[in-house]
Amino acid sequence: MPPATETWLVRKRDGRQVEFHTGRIADAIRKAFRAELNLAEGQPLDPETEADVERIAAGVAEEIAPFAASGPVDVEKVQDWVEIALMRSGHYRVARAYITYRAEHAKKRALQRTEVTQDDAAAAPRLSVTLEDGTRIPFDEARIRRRLAEAARGLERDVNVEELTEEVLRSMFDGISPAELDRAMILAARSRIERDPAHDTVAARLMRMVIHNEALGTHKSDPEDLDALYRHQFEHYLIDGVAAGRLDPVVRTFDTPRLAKALKPERDAGFKYLGLQTIYDRYLLHVEGRRIETPQFFWMRVAMGLASAEGADKSDRAIEFYEVLSDFRFTSATPTLFNSATLHPQLSSCYLTTVQDDLEHIFKSIGDNAALSKWAGGLGNDWTNIRATGSHISGTNGKSQGVIPFLKIVSDAAVAVNQGGKRKGAVCSYLESWHLDIEEFLDLRKNTGDDRRRTHDMHTANWIPDLFMQRMQAGEDWTLFSPNDVPDLHDLYGKAFKERYEHYEALADSGKIKLSRRLPAVDLWRKMLTRVFETGHPWITFKDPSNIRSPQDHCGVVHSSNLCTEILLNTSREETAVCNLGSINLRRHVVEGPDGEMRFDYDLLAETVRTAVRMLDNVVDINFYPTKEAKNANTRHRPVGLGLMGFQDALAALGISFASDEAVEFADESMERISYEAIRASALLASERGPYSSYQGSKWDRGLLPIDTVDLLAEERGEEVNVDRDARLDWAPVRSLIAQHGMRNSNVMAIAPTATISTIVGVAQSIEPMYKHLYVKSNLSGDFTQVNIELVKELKDRGLWGADLLEQLKYYDGALTEIADVPEDVKARYLTAFEVDPAWILACAAKRQKWIDQGQSLNLYMSAPSGKKLSDIYIEAWACGLKTTYYLRTLAATQVEKSTVDVNKFGVQPRWMKNKSESDNVAIERGVVAPAGSPASPSPLGGASPATAIADETPLPASAVQEGAACDPNDPTCEACQ
Repeated sequence: MPPATETWLVRKRDGRQVEFHTGRIADAIRKAFRAELNLAEGQPLDPETEADVERIAAGVAEEIAPFAASGPVDVEKVQDWVEIALMRSGHYRVARAYITYRAEHAKKRALQRTEVTQDDAAAAPRLSVTLEDGTRIPFDEARIRRRLAEAARGLERDVNVEELTEEVLRSMFDGISPAELDRAMILAARSRIERDPAHDTVAARLMRMVIHNEALGTHKSDPEDLDALYRHQFEHYLIDGVAAGRLDPVVRTFDTPRLAKALKPERDAGFKYLGLQTIYDRYLLHVEGRRIETPQFFWMRVAMGLASAEGADKSDRAIEFYEVLSDFRFTSATPTLFNSATLHPQLSSCYLTTVQDDLEHIFKSIGDNAALSKWAGGLGNDWTNIRATGSHISGTNGKSQGVIPFLKIVSDAAVAVNQGGKRKGAVCSYLESWHLDIEEFLDLRKNTGDDRRRTHDMHTANWIPDLFMQRMQAGEDWTLFSPNDVPDLHDLYGKAFKERYEHYEALADSGKIKLSRRLPAVDLWRKMLTRVFETGHPWITFKDPSNIRSPQDHCGVVHSSNLCTEILLNTSREETAVCNLGSINLRRHVVEGPDGEMRFDYDLLAETVRTAVRMLDNVVDINFYPTKEAKNANTRHRPVGLGLMGFQDALAALGISFASDEAVEFADESMERISYEAIRASALLASERGPYSSYQGSKWDRGLLPIDTVDLLAEERGEEVNVDRDARLDWAPVRSLIAQHGMRNSNVMAIAPTATISTIVGVAQSIEPMYKHLYVKSNLSGDFTQVNIELVKELKDRGLWGADLLEQLKYYDGALTEIADVPEDVKARYLTAFEVDPAWILACAAKRQKWIDQGQSLNLYMSAPSGKKLSDIYIEAWACGLKTTYYLRTLAATQVEKSTVDVNKFGVQPRWMKNKSESDNVAIERGVVAPAGSPASPSPLGGASPATAIADETPLPASAVQEGAACDPNDPTCEACQ
């Protein structure tokens, strides 16, 4: 505090400048305390209060001194500082008394004045801030400027603090709350992210201040102070969380001081703005709206929940888990992040069920859907058992209405039970392609027709046998049956399915099966592709590779995939399959080598995978199971799904283009390493904890690893699978380990979409190419302009980034291809999704699939789809051994705001957006069967593409082109597997 004798010049309300002693601040504060305490004038305060007065006065004097040194200070400003200081100290009632005192004296002055002077006008009521308890204090512009300056520290070259301050001031209104002020500052920075990603850092820092103020009670800018505060508050957070019923009391049984010491508050700075906003809005625990978690408390809470069953080692394991989570090396799926260490630990992502052909089980299954969805589970339902429309019902001697009316109920139930109010309910229904209701099933997502036979809020997927694909390519017929006439087809695949299917066709030809229908397979294929293009559904998934390559072929059948098409597990009346998910962040494993070159750290990857598999295995024992069938399946087989994200980011960091042989090889090598370490980790867990109970007889038990099953698929198909079987690693030690100890988990790998968790850690989702380098992302937190920060950094380093390039990036819809100023090597490394030929995406996926025991959520991107192109790409997906595909993404209208762009400035539309024809009225149905031996386009998969069933090259109508619905990079609703 400045010495008590120090004096300032103070400007009075009439303009006079007088000497003002600092001791008068304490006198004013004492008067306010006396007024609040109802003490007489001159009556002394108690020693504790007097000390508080002196401390507050010292703080005010210290804050005013720098301003007073440069000239007179307005008396009103001095009084403003006193009010703010009282509020900061928690003396709200005293501050209110002081404010009342000022207001009363202002009224007296107003009554005494006979004319309005210029000075009086300046003293008119100013903007105020309304605190939570209703107290109003003067708005402090300097405080806003200081906070923005702190958030922009080190970024002054790219961030104009005065401009941000002016933006905040423009949004001010009288009575604004502190939360609204915080939001105004964040929005000011956020709105400028497209201009320079440095503003993302500013917005993230401001968001951290908000979180720290809520969870810690204050924000510390000094790292040492923040570190001490974090550790001190950790135990209080646990106590408060348990007392409020938000945390499981088990958290109090950990070695809290050790966990507090292990916290790394500096890792809060690793979040990008959108990641912080996302966890603030939906993941950080709160009590009556106030967040009680910081980001590092959040990661430690997840780690503690996953370590809670580790016995005496649980504190050590919690720290191990925290390390990989907080360092962004691995992230558990959303349900685990929501519910770990809470009183209701539903940690699993998706559930798969098979519906039986009886009314009781149909409605039990719908009820199970509701129970599973309530606790944040995504659903995959197999409906193939249900008899077709017109089939006989023996009990009533009537005719069935088929499967469609029941699916309408499923769709409505998904809307009604919206995952505990946290996100939209989501379900996908599967039907095999020989079911007599398949054509109506294809129409479920159409916007025309009888709305009672439409399911606008439910996803659908085709479960396609190999035999259909072979007949379609050969131009042969396909027969549709009702399941009650062919009851064993549902459980058969490969050669056994073919033999039995042909037997039933013979029975139909002889009149012994009356309810059937025959049509050209290509006609049904054409309709499948038409609906995928028009509505995004049903997804194209393949029954035979999913079953032939399943490790669990000895004890059941894979009847469907899940909501996001990556999980492939057995289901039955007694078993609802459950998937427990998490994803490796590949970008975090790209490091700078001793020579300065970027390289992939496979040793670090091995360490991450081992820890991740242990975390996922723990979910099985900790998890809350909404149905007994789910618990039965998960505890018996213990499947987990380790996936990956940030594939595109890793490629860019390594200097590799997505559309290159190097990218395909990286997909192969990285997935082999993940597979090697994941299988090894499960075998090591089996040595520690024992194998899963249904291990005997599995492919693992028979010495068959995922790579070995590609040949099995080729043998069952009777034709080659278009992918190599090359390996880089010595798998003998892993095989030996399995032979000795077995496997802890029936399945260990599955690549989920990761749209939400990849946003949290700030990388491209899953195995996707970069969507665009500049676009608007929507989620439940709002609309956010996204710019590729790594790209902008590289362009700035090369002296290329500026307003003109930004304008061009907007014009060309977030892609670089047509921007002349960008070097070709940069364009090659930063291709966007619609600039990458889908054959490259398939090539990478095929290389991965040979190492994976489950599947991949594989989106396909086409900038100018035609009937032939669609047919080619899906046939190739089947031919190269993929088990499933996910959304078809076709180019939509721009997502980038162009109101400020001169559309005449940059010339033509990007080449990759052009259609080859101006025709806009030709749909897939115009296609014709390609003759045998049609010329095939080159494929990075090697060899020629299979002969196509649809040869029309005419682009599809631009008016119909859409990017699909849920789970795409811009969708705010579907996150069930992510």
